[in-house]
Amino acid sequence: MSRQQRPSMKKAATAGTLLSQFLQQSGLAGKLQAYESWRVWNEVVGPQIAAHAQPAKIRDGVLDVRVDQAVWMQQLQLMKPKILARLNERLGAEVIRDIFWRRGRVEPPSVAAEPASIPLPPLPAEEMARIGKIVAPLGDDELRRRLQQILVKQAQLDLARSKD
Repeated sequence: MSRQQRPSMKKAATAGTLLSQFLQQSGLAGKLQAYESWRVWNEVVGPQIAAHAQPAKIRDGVLDVRVDQAVWMQQLQLMKPKILARLNERLGAEVIRDIFWRRGRVEPPSVAAEPASIPLPPLPAEEMARIGKIVAPLGDDELRRRLQQILVKQAQLDLARSKD
């Protein structure tokens, strides 16, 4: 579509909005929501169960979960209604209809590494005064305080990066 044929936008759309519209129109939003169960599995079942059972695949709303021991399969079968309810509650909809336990090798859940923190240098008094002047006209105290925190943090990051 050439630029002249394209209707003009009244307001620029964010990439997240455009992606969400694309997923809805293409029918992938439901599948994406179902695959969200991988991300929330460890939190829903807890670390003890997660060490012995991990999702392997999903098809037509049935979550296939690999379990490393038969004893755990029996225990999880008894807990299935509770796990299913908590999983769907966490996903925000009845996305998972059933859970099928299958004996197999379970990879231990990955532990997300803590992001490296950057030591932030203190700001010079002039920079703090400049930020104070920027936020001073705001009438709402909470908004002024939050915006000041953001501007201070950004200035500290800029200062730390300039020293590298």
